[in-house]
Parts: sequence; structure tokens; C-alpha cells
Amino acid sequence: MPTTRLRAAAGAILFFFLAPAVVAGLVPWRISGWEFHEPLPGWAPLRALGVVLIACGVPVLVDAFVRFVREGRGTPAPYQPTRSLVASGPYRHVRNPMYMAVVATILGQALLFGSANLLAYGAGVGAAFHAFVWLYEEPTLRERYGAEYERYCREVRRWRPRRSPWNPEI
Repeated sequence: MPTTRLRAAAGAILFFFLAPAVVAGLVPWRISGWEFHEPLPGWAPLRALGVVLIACGVPVLVDAFVRFVREGRGTPAPYQPTRSLVASGPYRHVRNPMYMAVVATILGQALLFGSANLLAYGAGVGAAFHAFVWLYEEPTLRERYGAEYERYCREVRRWRPRRSPWNPEI
């Protein structure tokens, strides 16, 4: 039975609370207690940068989940994958905006709360995402979408955003 949008939406909501909400919310809270510390004098500008990273990361993450349901007719979860390749919105600039948003949110919290432990956790999450993308996700997407994904990979980089959005119609 094909995945309906309602089923995809339910799966995406469930996965959102099982994965990114835990990785970028619950675990950082457990590490830092969301308590403010001043690790160095003059930390305020870095705290402000942390707020910016969080404010940029969370909407990109939510947008990615919505795109997977609406355009891909699936979820980011491996157990309910998209039926079509999602290459719109932030995916026109970089292949992995969802992972980048999660890491930005964690690093934002590290700066906001002045937590070296959160900074280390964010670096570890980033390394784990890179390994997952390289070893599992990209080979799986190559197999699922073939030439379409190959072309997308040639045009849109894994981690470094393009200045101008990719237009698959050109």
C-alpha cells in the first residue's frame, strides 16, 4: 500500500520526537541542564551567536520534515523513506540541511549556555552524521534514485552550501 500523506505526516511527527527532538533537545538538556555559565569574560557575543544558530536551525529542521511529507511522500526515517527525491528549498543549496540544522541547534545551545560538554557533544553528533551519510545514506539513495541522485550529488555539495540555489530544470 502506498504511503499516504497522512501516514507520512504521522510517521514524520513520531520520528521527529524520537530522533532530532532527543538528539538536539533532550540530550543537550541532560548535559547542560540548560543552565547559563560564563566560561570566559566577554562571552555575551558568543551567547548571541548561539541564539542565532538555534533560531536558524530549528526552522530549517521543521521545514525539512514538512518537505519530506509533502514532496517526498515519506519521512526522514529509514523505516518509512520518501517515494521521491526531495531537492527543493534548502536542499537546493546543500544536500544535508536537516543534519546541519540539528548540529547548529546543539552548537547554538553550547554557546548560549556556555557549555564545553555540549560543544563536544555537538562535534560528536556532527561526526556521527557524517559517517552515517557517507556509509549508509548516500549509498542507499544512489540505489533508490539512481541517475537522479547522481546528478543531484554532482550539483549540490554534501555539507558546504551553494551560493545560488540549484535548478534541476536547467
